[in-house]
Amino acid sequence: MANETYITIPKLAELLGVSRIAIYKRVKKGQIPATKIGRTYVITDKTIAHILGKRVTERGKKHIDAAIHKVVREYGEVLKKLGKE
Repeated sequence: MANETYITIPKLAELLGVSRIAIYKRVKKGQIPATKIGRTYVITDKTIAHILGKRVTERGKKHIDAAIHKVVREYGEVLKKLGKE
């Protein structure tokens, strides 16, 4: 927690262009990890980067790799032919 930067829910809502209520609902459902400090919820910069797509987690990398393997397995020959054109 020492080297992390935090943002509040209203600032995140403004950054994403959605309502504060939408962010609060996602925090309450556990979709967005947040820490409560006093009466204020804060979200780490790592979480924000993940939400904005700037950082991929290990789980995300595994999901992407699985999708690539599936596409290559199913469409490998077509991809080879398209690569030759």
